[in-house]
Parts: sequence; structure tokens; C-alpha cells
Amino acid sequence: MNFRKRQEEIEKSCLSPYASLSSKSKGRCRPEEKCSIRTDFQRDRDRILHSKAFRRLKHKTQVFISPEGDHYRTRLTHTLEVSQIARTISRSLRLNEDLTEAIALGHDLGHTPFGHTGEQVLNELLETGFRHEEQSVRVVDFLEQGKGLNLTWEVRDGIKNHTTHGNPATLEGQVVRLSDWIAYINHDIDDAERAGILKPEDLPQESVKVLGKKHGERIDTMIKDVISTSFKQPIVAMSDDIYNATQKLRSYLFESVYVGSSSAKTQEKKVKTMLRLLFEYYILHPNFMPPEFIKISKEENIKRAVADYIAGMTDIYAIKKFREFFIPSSWPLEI
Repeated sequence: MNFRKRQEEIEKSCLSPYASLSSKSKGRCRPEEKCSIRTDFQRDRDRILHSKAFRRLKHKTQVFISPEGDHYRTRLTHTLEVSQIARTISRSLRLNEDLTEAIALGHDLGHTPFGHTGEQVLNELLETGFRHEEQSVRVVDFLEQGKGLNLTWEVRDGIKNHTTHGNPATLEGQVVRLSDWIAYINHDIDDAERAGILKPEDLPQESVKVLGKKHGERIDTMIKDVISTSFKQPIVAMSDDIYNATQKLRSYLFESVYVGSSSAKTQEKKVKTMLRLLFEYYILHPNFMPPEFIKISKEENIKRAVADYIAGMTDIYAIKKFREFFIPSSWPLEI
């Protein structure tokens, strides 16, 4: 029995008319033989999950740079929370949960070390700019394993368009875009409260009244609203009241946590200096990069290669390389 074909038939009979069917995928950049067990979207999910780029997310900053404590979110735990929220919504709307999960797990593969601070630095250093969603596509198309993961068009589209200004072509991509929003707004509030930057009473009370006082209550309200608003509709969205309350929370986070002089940003200047110096060092010494990035420097250009290399670094590895290149090492004296 061909189990993949059986699953494709189940999708056709059980999923919403608005769902993306794996059997109707627009395909891959490079043709390849199909799996006899997994659908194309399941195969993409597995490729992302087993990638080195995915594993590196565990040591990349979400918001708090080098926090002391084990309970702050990292880019990996953020990704898992997005995936959980997105799967819940997709399942309720009878969308393709495998496609949703693949997009969610891959959406931040191209994120820099030190969160959006690292992204800002590379955006300033590259003439063409740098956006983490575009870098995520570059990872799955080209950088991972030196040849990319050869993912389906639908997964790549969802990854590229997961940010607020994106326009995903599939409803599964729309689910991930909203789930990313729901996840980071709520877990960043939770982390900020844990760090003592915010108190529950500091949050906009008009939003709290609509969404809930506690972390779980707010997520529950948002997810249920997305499901009820989007059920049997050709679009995934929030109702106006919940959207406006959520947007006020997001704006408050930008004012109180993401920018300015909050304690979450105390290390930002150091990070910017460190990444700029690393960028300049590799421009002058490209042979200190791994062979695959030296190859990119010759086939494209040196700045693109350095940006690719630095974007793939974890926080820990970037600090290690900075210490190696710029901090004097101690050495024993013989008496």
C-alpha cells in the first residue's frame, strides 16, 4: 500500500475546501521522487526539523540578550510556541496541519544571533538590506547542507510572508503569520514580567479587559477569536475588537520593552559593536570563514557571504569568535 496516496485521499475528503492539499502542491524547485509514506508537506516538516539551522535556534536570542535564567524564551522555544498555536488553529479550521507546522517550524531559520538587534546591524551593513524572513528562505533554498532543503512552493511562500507586512498565498501561511503575532506578544509580556520590566497592572487596561489578565487567558481569547472569525471563510483573521486590543498590547511592548532604555536592551550597544567588528574582520579575512562561505564570496560577493555566515551564528558562537579575534589570550610565563 502507498501510504502517501492514502493520506492524500484523506486530505481530500476531510479538509476544508479552502485548505491546501499536498497532492495539489505547486512542487519543488528541483524534481525528486515522492516518498511512499509521507506527503510532500510532511516531508518538508521533517527536513526542517532535522536541519542544523533549526537546532541552532536554541542558542539564539528572542528578546532578552544573554539573560540569567533558564525560563526566558529563545528563538527555538518561540518557534515551538508558534507551531503549537498554529496547529491548534489549523486543526479547528480543517486546514492542512502538516503545511502549517512546516511553515511554523521554518519561519525563523534565517534569524540572526541576538534577535532583531542582529537583524538591524546586518540590514545597515548590506546595500541590499537584510530581512530575517528573506534569509530564512535563503537558508532553505541554498545555505542548509550547501544545497538547500528543496522545499515545496507553499512552505517557502509561508516562510517568506510570515511577518506582519507579508501576504501569504495559502490560509495555512495566514495562520502562521497570526500565530507568530499571538505567540511573541504574549510570551514577551511573560518574559518582561519575569525580568521585572513590566507589572501586570502596567499593561493597557482596555486591552486587558478584552483579552484577559493572565498569559493563558489572553492566548485562549486570541486563538478562539481567530477560529470563530475565520471558520468557513476564505481568509484567516481576527475580529476588529480583538485585533485592536492585541495591536495596543503590541504597541505598548514596542514602547516599553523592544526599544528605548528598558533593561531588555542594556546589552544592545555592545552587541551592535561586536557584530560590526566581526563583519569587518571577515571582510578583511574571508579565509577564516568555512569553505562554503568562501565559495559564496567568490560566486556572489564578500558582504553577502559574511552576512550569511554571521546570520547563521548562535549568540554563543558569535561571542566566542569575537573573543578569539579581539580579546587578548593569557599565556604562561616560564620562570
